[in-house]
Amino acid sequence: MKLINKSIPSIRLSEFISEIEDCIAAAFYGDTFWITTEISDVNKKPDKRWCYLKLIEKEGKNVTAEIGAVFWTPGYAYIEKFEKETKQLFKDGLEITCRVKVTFHKRWGLKLEVVEIDYAYTLGKLEAERQETLERLVKENPDHVKLVGEQYYTYNKSLPLPTVVQRIALITAPESDGQRDFKQELINNPYGYAFHVDEFVTQIQGDKAHEFILGKLLLIEAQKEKYDVIAIVRGGGSQLDLKAFDNYDLAQAVASFPIPILTGIGHDRNTSIVDLMARQEKTPTKVANVLIQRNFQFEQNVLELKERLSDTVDTLFTNAKNNLKEIKRFVKASNPLTILKKGFAIVKQNNVIVTNPSTIEVGAEIQIQFDKETISSTVTKKKKNGK
Repeated sequence: MKLINKSIPSIRLSEFISEIEDCIAAAFYGDTFWITTEISDVNKKPDKRWCYLKLIEKEGKNVTAEIGAVFWTPGYAYIEKFEKETKQLFKDGLEITCRVKVTFHKRWGLKLEVVEIDYAYTLGKLEAERQETLERLVKENPDHVKLVGEQYYTYNKSLPLPTVVQRIALITAPESDGQRDFKQELINNPYGYAFHVDEFVTQIQGDKAHEFILGKLLLIEAQKEKYDVIAIVRGGGSQLDLKAFDNYDLAQAVASFPIPILTGIGHDRNTSIVDLMARQEKTPTKVANVLIQRNFQFEQNVLELKERLSDTVDTLFTNAKNNLKEIKRFVKASNPLTILKKGFAIVKQNNVIVTNPSTIEVGAEIQIQFDKETISSTVTKKKKNGK
């Protein structure tokens, strides 16, 4: 049996892909679309100002939709603006709203080019999450967190600072600006105060940072009698990530912690939830300065007390000296010899001073002592003095 080859009509791959490209271009040419999506597999190329990533959608933990995306140079500026405005790194796991256009390449296939990011959406989402955490803290921890007006009052903030601060537990990142600034401020204080600082260095930025910080707090709590205060500090930078300090579990631990906590984890416009649960001093330098001034105030109080004590003692000595002079004058004036010099006389019977004339009988012998002489006499008559 002879096989007959029949030619099957076909076109080249490039021609077929061109037809797909034409269809996509016809459907989406010139159009852009706003979408809300989670990002993953972020691969930034700062030197070229490109960024490759995936846009995904999930139901629970399962990815239900996925497409590759790219930022070219014009769009890369929006990543920088996003990080500046939100204080968040542009990284895996973020949910963003962005404007995209559909692109198709014969070799690289279908991609979405991101041309703009609505960072206001991310800010709003972060603020909503933050408010939800704050409301949960107040609702679930009524003994430790209270909202009065716009102020948060916590158990930790109610703890009085020691009169003198000497022993400090420092939670910070290793070899960081915050660590250096805090320690240098303490060491170089103008009053020569000495502080003992135990450092609990850990990661304070990233998805797991709140767990690491919480672990350090638990370690400190196990030896809480060793410390007067805790300082949590971090340095600044162009890409701040304070998300760890908005974590519920960490904020709850800080609010109920039995040692006063001072925070210096942001700049003037940054306030995390942990800041609201503790004593916020903005920067590491300011935290150190508060502790220095605490000790300075104690020293001033002692010096003032010393001055007041010295003044009081001086006054007591002066008053006692004056009183002694008055007593001396009184004693001198009360001396019988002084009285005799003024023309008075002392009556004696049997050389005993007589103060009650009724004891002297008529005919008794008496002695009358004057300043210079004493006269012996016999009583011949007694008479009561009239008024």
